[in-house]
Amino acid sequence: MLGFRSLILSALNVCLVVMRVVASNIDFLLLAMVFEASAKVIDGKAVAKQIRDEITGEVSRMKDAIGVVPGLAVILVGDRKDSATYVRNKKKACQSVGINSFEVHLPEDTSEQEVLKHISVFNDDPSVHGILVQLPLPCHIDEQSILNAVSMEKDVDGFHPLNIGRLAMRGREPLFIPCTPKGCIELLHRYGFDIKGKRAVVIGRSNIVGMPAALLLQREDATVSIVHSRTKNPEEITRQADIIISAVGQPNMVRGSWIKPGAVIIDVGINPVEDAKSPRGYRLVGDVCYEEACEVASAITPVPGGVGPMTIAMLLSNTLTSAKRVHNFQ
Repeated sequence: MLGFRSLILSALNVCLVVMRVVASNIDFLLLAMVFEASAKVIDGKAVAKQIRDEITGEVSRMKDAIGVVPGLAVILVGDRKDSATYVRNKKKACQSVGINSFEVHLPEDTSEQEVLKHISVFNDDPSVHGILVQLPLPCHIDEQSILNAVSMEKDVDGFHPLNIGRLAMRGREPLFIPCTPKGCIELLHRYGFDIKGKRAVVIGRSNIVGMPAALLLQREDATVSIVHSRTKNPEEITRQADIIISAVGQPNMVRGSWIKPGAVIIDVGINPVEDAKSPRGYRLVGDVCYEEACEVASAITPVPGGVGPMTIAMLLSNTLTSAKRVHNFQ
């Protein structure tokens, strides 16, 4: 009799285990379906247009009130097609909001002293409120010397060491914040995502995006980890994040298995991959595998159309801020 009772109890235990497994699988599937159904596309194009419209209004108001039009100067050295495209897009963006644009295009073999001379001219020109040196520079020119020469008050790219230093210190305010990281945070704000107290992971530690993005998240009271090329167990660390900002330049590196259900993803990467179906022979993808991420994340930026438009919008915003500061215009 006791043996029979033990057999019955064992069978019941097995049934309970099976039921728990089935229930947990159902829960997982339901969770995946919920996030797949509610995954939101963070539309950088739409937000950037909204910001540009706001800037257009402010530029017009400033011109009417005190007769001043913000001005942005861009220095391009060499003939890189991608750099020329970026400069052309920035010029068009300035025109679209009423900001004056000044451009100097120098040949590849221009000396460092010649570039410094043009920076000095723009530093002293009161009609120029922002100076941008298009990177990368030819290898014979020292990038740090060039960036350090830009007046801190006109450093709308936010790369001057004093601006970065102020960004890193509590209780100090930089005059300008680097445009791409600033655009990432602006997207989170405009879509109403809480940052305070959240666990954030930044993938990549470049001076242009990764490092300042981590500093900005810290300023927003997030708990921040940085994943880089020497990080052990990057997948495990990233899977803990409520917010992921990826800026590493590796196509589809972040897979769905790296992502915590419900996480918010800002994908800065713009990577060309071969695509025979595309007229260009390639298509652009991010650092994050978009199709897999959409099944797990609650929100994600597309590539293209996510962070890219925000970078130029933030450049225009920084230029307007500079002009307002110089003329004490509220």
